[in-house]
Amino acid sequence: MARTLPGAWRGVIAGALATVALAVPAHAQVQAPVQGPVQQAGLRTMTVAGDEPVTVALFYPTPAQARPIPMGPWSPVVAPGAPVSAAALKGLILLSHGTGGSEFGQHHLATRLAEDGYLVAALRHPGDNWQDRSMVTSGSYFGERPRQGSRVLDALLASPEWAPRIPAGRIGAVGHSAGGYTVLALAGAQAEPARAGQHCRTVQDDAGFCGLAKGSNGAEGASTAAAAPAPMASSAGSASTVVRPLDGARVSAPDPRIRAVVALAPMAVVFTPESLAAVRVPVRLILAEHDQVLNGQYHGSYVAAHVPGADASTVPGAGHFAFMTQPSMSLPSAAGDAAANPAGFDRVAFQPQLDAQVLQFFARQWQ
Repeated sequence: MARTLPGAWRGVIAGALATVALAVPAHAQVQAPVQGPVQQAGLRTMTVAGDEPVTVALFYPTPAQARPIPMGPWSPVVAPGAPVSAAALKGLILLSHGTGGSEFGQHHLATRLAEDGYLVAALRHPGDNWQDRSMVTSGSYFGERPRQGSRVLDALLASPEWAPRIPAGRIGAVGHSAGGYTVLALAGAQAEPARAGQHCRTVQDDAGFCGLAKGSNGAEGASTAAAAPAPMASSAGSASTVVRPLDGARVSAPDPRIRAVVALAPMAVVFTPESLAAVRVPVRLILAEHDQVLNGQYHGSYVAAHVPGADASTVPGAGHFAFMTQPSMSLPSAAGDAAANPAGFDRVAFQPQLDAQVLQFFARQWQ
């Protein structure tokens, strides 16, 4: 999961995003190219039009020199507005953040994928990001999150610039926490929102998930980092109330263009076992040993037990936020401080290993 950023940082990040969006045109080069064929990460932003516009950060391979760009608690190493490398793209990767998160929350992974030759589309989920949590209690949460991802794919595959560069059949997706839910839903898993309330009435050892479910309506939802079950909450804040009708009894939002997914500490208890068993795309699951937000037994391990051939592993010593880029400041939330790590766990040292695992997974799919 990600969380709502302190208001003091909003102007900083907004200014940085404006700089990226208004950077040198695509045909120009903002930095001197590095010597040789080494690729670095370029960065542009795009907006997918619609009733709820989707802001997308595009990371892509470039010959231009990258540099750290301060953006509040993050400093991605990128070349804003730089030209795209002449070499063919390896594929397109959709990147989905956690509830209350940001398109830059996994920038360590996005830049590494771009350096390796991928176009990465990291979306800011409308109504579920650090600025706006309105969708969390809208009653359409479980269906809208994956559909927002599909809208981004629609836009890129209709783009005169990007569509010719994207190799046919090489579209994948990576998601963390609620983003893990999102990419699994795109892979064909179906949610029954009522399962969250049923789950929380019958277990005692998923306190992070269930506690957040009970208190994620109204103002508290604006600071909740892991309120994926929140569409179930009534104005009384009960996780056991009737599901709102927009999400209905079952939510299905598959996108057959997605050919492989990586789910990092996914929120998954809402999926039906039969729909998980019907998933046919390759799935890589990476869980955290000390996840205090989502008990892997009921979420990631549940997916591993039902998706045929799912490749699952657990990171020793890791907490839920291990899959987010290490922020430069404390980011407290109802799920804990997103900048904190369990005792003895080095997130900065771990993340290159994570990047390598994700790269290897996608490389195996498209050899």
